[in-house]
Amino acid sequence: MIIKVKVKPSSSYSEIVEMGDYFIANLKSPAENNRANIELIKLLCRRYSVDHRRIKIKSGAASNYKLVEVDF
Repeated sequence: MIIKVKVKPSSSYSEIVEMGDYFIANLKSPAENNRANIELIKLLCRRYSVDHRRIKIKSGAASNYKLVEVDF
């Protein structure tokens, strides 16, 4: 499954909210040294109850708009 995610790094809290056909991810981690991407993967692991190896950022690793693949 491919999902669209808009990432908001350096937020005061961490959560993922579904907004119809995409998600908004508020992340506490800053967008440096790949920290926000790692936190995003951890949140998606909890949401979908899968191992982190089953989640890949397909595009947008350095962008606020990402396409993420979740392999069930």
